[in-house]
Amino acid sequence: MPSPFDDIRALLSNMPSVDDKSLAAARERQTQLTKPAGSLGRLEEIAEFMAAWQGGPPHVDNPLVAVFAGNHGVVAQGVSSFPASVTEAMVANFQAGGAAINQICKTFDISLKVYELALSHPTGDITREPAMDERGCAATMAFGMEALAGAPDLLCLGEMGIGNTTIAAAIYCALFGGEPEDWVGRGTGVDDEGLKRKAEAVRAALARHQYGLDDPLEVLRRLGGREIAAMAGAILGARHQRVPVLLDGFVVCAAAAVLHALDPTALDHCLAGHVSAENAHARALREINKAPLLSLGMRLGEGSGAGLAVGLVKAAVACHNGMATFAEAGVAGKEG
Repeated sequence: MPSPFDDIRALLSNMPSVDDKSLAAARERQTQLTKPAGSLGRLEEIAEFMAAWQGGPPHVDNPLVAVFAGNHGVVAQGVSSFPASVTEAMVANFQAGGAAINQICKTFDISLKVYELALSHPTGDITREPAMDERGCAATMAFGMEALAGAPDLLCLGEMGIGNTTIAAAIYCALFGGEPEDWVGRGTGVDDEGLKRKAEAVRAALARHQYGLDDPLEVLRRLGGREIAAMAGAILGARHQRVPVLLDGFVVCAAAAVLHALDPTALDHCLAGHVSAENAHARALREINKAPLLSLGMRLGEGSGAGLAVGLVKAAVACHNGMATFAEAGVAGKEG
């Protein structure tokens, strides 16, 4: 019998790869620019990465921060300092222009879209039942692909959801092993007792679903959240449209980790915008083989780290496209 996840698996089995000609052209241009070879460090790598996925000269003309918001039944286990109602209040704040991500988007001329995912109907409490059924999870992944509807040329992912650092910790623990204490962190600022409740919630969820966690898509539907499923879909949709992706923090990378567990090449079109101050994000980045562009001690979520990293990507692309070559500048040699 066909499964709702069959279409997702089909997309994963047929992912486009880099444009080798565009990558070679970008690398060749780098050798001709008026600078010592390699002197711009990761900015050179970023420009080459953008060219390779965009299939031509790199550009950042229509960047988008897509923030997905969801609520979680596990909040009933006392895993957050704030009630689930804060998710809806913060969505309203985004829409009114009052959040940090609004200011970051204004600073770097980035579009912002916020996607509410049935906030009045939290997912199942993962300590007692699956977060979603298979059909609902697959449909939410498909909905996440709507972030590509406006044809962004750089997609930054963000999230909002009270309780979702517990959800992310459960996903990481299921995918990568270790103890719940290895993955849970302070999130919105829980105290020591709250941290213990988070670890116990993850432990209970893993025990409850222990016979269904061999498949990463089952990990997502059993332990995940709607915003995490939607972000996984957005990442996959971006791959098929050859749109580079900037990942944000601990929760966003949990969505990415599901795809990585399904196929280690599934995140080749992604860069990590930053490393979060959340306890285990650095470990998660190592697991998915991503080196962060920024390390600013942030743990806000809502796409803030990815949005800030757009400034670096814009600078990398501007240097690549706008610098003179040695021939254009009349510089005789490249030594130095």
